[in-house]
Amino acid sequence: MNPAFKQDPSATTSFSRIKDALPVVGRSKPLRAVVIGGGTGAPVSIKTLVSLGVETSAVVAMADDGGSTGKLRAQANVTPPGDVRKCLVAFAADPDDPLTQAFKYRFEFADNHTLGNLMLSALEDATGSFPEAVRICEGLLHAQGHVYPSTLDNIVLCGETRDGRTIEGQALLSHSRTALRRVWLKGPHLGTPYPEAIKAICEADLIVLGPGSLFTSIIPNLLVPGVLDAIRSSRAKTLFVCGLADMQGETWGLSAEEHVQALQAHGMQGLLDYVLISTPMRLRPGGFEAGNFASVVEGPDVAGIPHGWGEETGRVRPVSVSYDAVQRIQRSGPMVITKNLADSQHPTWHDPVALREAFTGVLKLCRSPQM
Repeated sequence: MNPAFKQDPSATTSFSRIKDALPVVGRSKPLRAVVIGGGTGAPVSIKTLVSLGVETSAVVAMADDGGSTGKLRAQANVTPPGDVRKCLVAFAADPDDPLTQAFKYRFEFADNHTLGNLMLSALEDATGSFPEAVRICEGLLHAQGHVYPSTLDNIVLCGETRDGRTIEGQALLSHSRTALRRVWLKGPHLGTPYPEAIKAICEADLIVLGPGSLFTSIIPNLLVPGVLDAIRSSRAKTLFVCGLADMQGETWGLSAEEHVQALQAHGMQGLLDYVLISTPMRLRPGGFEAGNFASVVEGPDVAGIPHGWGEETGRVRPVSVSYDAVQRIQRSGPMVITKNLADSQHPTWHDPVALREAFTGVLKLCRSPQM
């Protein structure tokens, strides 16, 4: 690749190992799933579901205001393209196709914009419709599913930190110096969910939340009026894929249990069926707690930590989970599934084979004669 061009690191680069699509057996027609999220997390679930032969759509947050997307929003008054672009690439039929590769190119000499963002924004202007721009790009990439914005309204994400500060803007929230307590939307029009997104949710057999940034990629979709109602009225089972690591300020120090509690506090109470949590060792009463970072690295259980955690620098550490926390989560409603999901070479990324095995188990659990 020309050094003048670059691509963002992708947690789905190792998914070439699961290119083969193996439909879930024992069903006359394919399952339908919708992934709710954005950023770098939703593509992980998209790739996994597509590899299993599941008819998959994505509902994407429209609160992004950082990087290339933020510049385009501020300077061209366009619909945020960044998270949609990442999901489109995840759906691309051939990840090695030159157009798919070029779609991801980022140009440092052109204000660090990506070609995909520029194409979506230019097509939105040319057609007068962001959904039409997305549809055209789906065709260009031979996408194996559909991407829908959760809303077309011009929204701003606001939040309160756990030390009482109020922050406005998705980019600032994602890098807060302390974890967030709650978030909400701000804007002149917040009452219009995108109809196709609502339809996808209502018709799904499985709704997957995450993985990804909890407060700035997943929850913003739930704040759009009508989305929670659609989840509630759907016959679908819901799965929350908890993130592997605290890589950003928004969830710094929060346990897996606190991730679930945050979702429930933002409308998902009583709506979660399954929670998937990564842990490198079998949980036991009074035993190992993933994420008790200092003691684990220095203590006898260090062998249970995925390779690479001890070498991480900066604000990165595994999300903690314990046996007792799992019991409390299950008493609140959802079934908890624990499995080591971390890639051995990149511990902040999901291992595609392990994640696929976990999703296969969930699909078997949520299958019923009525579905």
